[in-house]
Amino acid sequence: MKRHDQVAGFILAGGVSSRMGRDKALLEIGGVPLLVRTARLIEPLVAAVTVIGSPERYASLGLRVIPDAVAGVGPLGGIATALRFSASAWNLVLGCDLPYLTAKWLDWLIARALDSQADALLPETPRGVEPLCAMYRTSCAPAIAAAIAQGARKVTDGLAGLVVQHVGEAEWQAIESAEVLFKNMNTPQDYEEARATLGSKAE
Repeated sequence: MKRHDQVAGFILAGGVSSRMGRDKALLEIGGVPLLVRTARLIEPLVAAVTVIGSPERYASLGLRVIPDAVAGVGPLGGIATALRFSASAWNLVLGCDLPYLTAKWLDWLIARALDSQADALLPETPRGVEPLCAMYRTSCAPAIAAAIAQGARKVTDGLAGLVVQHVGEAEWQAIESAEVLFKNMNTPQDYEEARATLGSKAE
């Protein structure tokens, strides 16, 4: 695996964590807050890592954090903020609640996007697409901003009019299992499962 200097990494941490009951980005696995764990995972792969969220809330973590400039419209606003801020051609955008992602698979996703002519590249499983574990060109920014202005709130609606490529699990199943990769950590039960599964693997 190598660092992809033309790719910036962004972690979206602006959610309210209503089902968890507390900020899931700060929950620890193996003694490391999930947000820091995700940042460490992608730091070797991208030019820079930035968190989209509350600078005050995450100030103690030692990460670069910028506020969501398009607040109130959910993850689509976070993506719009990332693309507005980015100085790179491509952007890896991740939700903060995906503890099972691996560097090997993310390296594959980045390389796959860099070989694509699409505006955005989204993984797809039988459960649907994964827009919060995906690659976006910075040039998508105007179209996404326009979609938000017209009322779009779902990420997939915000990509209407762009060239979006879906990559199915058949393309990467030899690397990782989609069943595990995209397990979200939304509830206390999810958190306990992640701690039991991943706690001993923390860096």
